[in-house]
Amino acid sequence: MKIVLAPDKYKGSLSGLEFCNIVAPILKKTDNAEVINVPLADGGDGTIEVVNYYLNGNNIEVEVNNPLFNKIKANYLYAEESKTAFIEMAEASGLKLLKPKEQNCMNTTTFGTGQLILDAINKGAKHIILGIGGSATNDCGIGMATALGYRFLDKTNNQVKPIGSELINIKSIDDTHVDAQLKTVNIQIACDVTNPLFGTNGAAHVYAKQKGASKSDIEYLDQGLQSFSKVLDGHFNTNIQDIAGAGAAGGMGAGCITFLSGTLSPGIELVKRIANFDAKIDNADWIITGEGKLDSQTLSGKAIDGILKSAKPQGIKVATFCGSVDLSQEALQKIGIQYSASIMDKAKNFEDALANTETYLNQITKDFILKSKL
Repeated sequence: MKIVLAPDKYKGSLSGLEFCNIVAPILKKTDNAEVINVPLADGGDGTIEVVNYYLNGNNIEVEVNNPLFNKIKANYLYAEESKTAFIEMAEASGLKLLKPKEQNCMNTTTFGTGQLILDAINKGAKHIILGIGGSATNDCGIGMATALGYRFLDKTNNQVKPIGSELINIKSIDDTHVDAQLKTVNIQIACDVTNPLFGTNGAAHVYAKQKGASKSDIEYLDQGLQSFSKVLDGHFNTNIQDIAGAGAAGGMGAGCITFLSGTLSPGIELVKRIANFDAKIDNADWIITGEGKLDSQTLSGKAIDGILKSAKPQGIKVATFCGSVDLSQEALQKIGIQYSASIMDKAKNFEDALANTETYLNQITKDFILKSKL
């Protein structure tokens, strides 16, 4: 009996690695049970810990600019052996770095993220995975690009400040000073949204309000994105508005595609590749996964969605041990989950569930052994 443990985190309660450390010893007591730990993440917070489980890299600390050009220390992960870096833009350009009164994506930049990328390249990175969630920005990646040597010029050929409000003033791009090493690096972008760059479903209209922009700011930023898209299309011979995900992270999706020649992929798919997931589940009888909440959003690029996509073609049964489950048994069967249990079904209330997660997960695992006749 081969069982693969492939959990995501229970947000605020349990990491995927902790899940494995609780469940695996119980399963291993069963006769003939081969248990393999393959914790996963979907590109959101906590992904760096999971990625490092496979890359065995080092945390690199760099002094960079935060979204308002103030000096801060930011970290990324670098594995020397595989020449792979994992960078989260939120570490240098995230909303979490600003006080509420400082948040306004008219004035913020991705420059610090570019500094992290440049540092990784200078360390010898040949493969960079960039997570673009949690940004404070709407600059279409021009800050990042400026750190890498791009120059963005207005109608009088003066260089503009790389912030969201200046997009509308950019008339041309000078790439003569771009770091030559950039062309030698394969860059993949963890991106779970499909928003276009501009328009009612674009970067500004969907995300700028939560980054401090007013209604008039949002209109101005959207006009800037529209204007700048023409500059991008002319310079890079592309049609950026037609690319799903270009509007991610305030247009960082578009910036990564053009300035970095990057490819956008769902975070879970990138983590699965790092984990060599599809090979590890070969001939498995069960995959046991879990996350904080199993609901209608689960099939929108979450870890369980990625697991089901790999399990179905191989005919592997999937069990979920989650914090809570908001889907009926019928709905679970329909999406390909053969067994489901939740902490909330055991706990008295939410506080009890948080306080005694390990105890209830232990019980759920023992119940699974009995009910599935392992």
